[in-house]
Amino acid sequence: MTAFGIPDPMTDGLNSVRDNIGFCHPLEQTEKNYVANLDNMNMAMLKNTQGLHAPLRLAMELKAFENVGRLPFLPSSNLHREVLRGEDDRIDFTDILHPPEMSERMAMPHAVMEHKLGIL
Repeated sequence: MTAFGIPDPMTDGLNSVRDNIGFCHPLEQTEKNYVANLDNMNMAMLKNTQGLHAPLRLAMELKAFENVGRLPFLPSSNLHREVLRGEDDRIDFTDILHPPEMSERMAMPHAVMEHKLGIL
């Protein structure tokens, strides 16, 4: 705040109009949690149709896939996760508009590893 009571954006940051408004659309929270709700629904459907082992096995495979380590200069396409979640046959905007982690730029492998290890 300055001497005149006006917030200084250089020190306080930019004020968002969205932060000052308390009202949100009823569907906003549902849309934010769409993927989690869809996963929960699919797991419940698997449990009801195939038994408890199916969602447990799928959750175990997804958890095991998260722990697979790659070198930092080798990007992962996450194909295994897409296949397990049933997203491999769907094309959405991320497949076309290439997210930054899937960019085709190639860094020097030694420099990337040294940066990750804190040597550089």
